[in-house]
Amino acid sequence: MKKSTKFLASAVAAVAIFFTTNASAQKVGIGANLGIPTSDLYSFAAGVDLRVQFDVTKQLSVPIATGYNHFFAKDDNIGYPGSGELPDYGYIPVKTGLKYFINPSGSGLYAMGEVGAAIGVSDHAKTTFLYAPTLGYSWSNGLDLGVKYENAGKGVDFLGNESGQVALRIAYGFKL
Repeated sequence: MKKSTKFLASAVAAVAIFFTTNASAQKVGIGANLGIPTSDLYSFAAGVDLRVQFDVTKQLSVPIATGYNHFFAKDDNIGYPGSGELPDYGYIPVKTGLKYFINPSGSGLYAMGEVGAAIGVSDHAKTTFLYAPTLGYSWSNGLDLGVKYENAGKGVDFLGNESGQVALRIAYGFKL
């Protein structure tokens, strides 16, 4: 499937979810992600994201997110066609999902699951299916800390391995 088709399908799915929910409140969150790649080929992962959250109830929300994630290749990797060195891997996630707060107040401990597309933007990167389960804690002052596993599938054409990370997300959210 072409990149443009996958991107369009992800965008349509996100808009459809938005219009089928009775969203009463909107929140925006800006976050930084620091991760440990699950592949031996990369040493570190870092990223930023922007998340809009539509509250269905106080406990259940529909997040829609995008951003940029970058995997830093280890210096000793060999196998990149033509140069001998593996390039870094970067992608733009476009995802949506469900966020459920354990506490009825709509803050505190939460579990979240997101799915979408990882749009590859580096050399030999491709668009793949992405999923990210998360456990986190959100304070009423807007601070949000989460630990997630994000898997971007086989994002680099010639490697054949999964591009995943275990990441800490530090964010600040505010109501619109």
